[in-house]
Amino acid sequence: MAQDLADKLVVVVGGSGFVGRHLAQELLSRGARLRVVSRNPERAAALKPLGNLGQVQLLRADLTRTDTLPHVLAGADAVVSLAGTFAGDLDAVMGRGAGALATAAKAAGARAFVHVSAIGADPDGATGYARAKAAGEAAVLAAFPAATIMRPSVLFGQDDKFVNMFAGLSAMLPILPVFGPSANLQPLFVDDLALAICAALENPTLHGSKTFELGGPEVVTMAELNRRIAAAAGRAPLFAELPDAASAAFAALTGWLPFAPLSRSQWLLLKAGNVTSGTLPGCAALGVTPRPLGLFLDKWLVRYRKHGRFADRAKT
Repeated sequence: MAQDLADKLVVVVGGSGFVGRHLAQELLSRGARLRVVSRNPERAAALKPLGNLGQVQLLRADLTRTDTLPHVLAGADAVVSLAGTFAGDLDAVMGRGAGALATAAKAAGARAFVHVSAIGADPDGATGYARAKAAGEAAVLAAFPAATIMRPSVLFGQDDKFVNMFAGLSAMLPILPVFGPSANLQPLFVDDLALAICAALENPTLHGSKTFELGGPEVVTMAELNRRIAAAAGRAPLFAELPDAASAAFAALTGWLPFAPLSRSQWLLLKAGNVTSGTLPGCAALGVTPRPLGLFLDKWLVRYRKHGRFADRAKT
């Protein structure tokens, strides 16, 4: 049975990040009461003015400390699990931590639970990230069998760290290395993920106990993606498509640095590709029509052009 989210308390755990910001806006537009939970809730302070007085609450909790969860989930009608990391004890956050959250949500009486995993989640995966994501899915369903699992492809948005990283590099470097140039991606607009999550929250009877793979409307190679981003930014660097051995070596040698463009784990995930399998329901099953990256690039990347919005891209 479908339910209106108006006046329902939705707790978004890990909600201070990129996806959380966009999901918050969609939930608030539907009249939900929002509780954003994070280890650093101050990072979500910009969400407070988006809601009416008392509509947005920021609380602190840590998935690795289960004693902090019951308080933040008290009274929850629905819970969204967004917490993720590429560093530290991955299983403590994305595996055991996700399971602990689902257990606490069930105990709190939540009617709906959406866990955001990732394409490539695999208990036998080549990376700790893939294995931890798979462990989290299993733990969530064990504790909250009616939960909805969502595996999105790589996400893009105006404030992302994906498209913006490549646009910034194309503006700075005359020669731009391309890692995994033949790797296939299926970029998903972050606002479309927010719509999918809300659809699952509104109808847990229909969408619960299911796993969805969510990708955008087109599959592109990493090489093509780099070229499209550079063109939208009005830049024309030389593209150096690196062989796998060189990409792997670069990731292994520099991936531990704070601002490295590619960690070893990210390289292995990239090499495996990031597209939907076609064997699981996708956006259409949730009533979402995903929007293509090309719909936004020219507008978003103006700031990377040589003279900003006044640039003549043909002469840049």
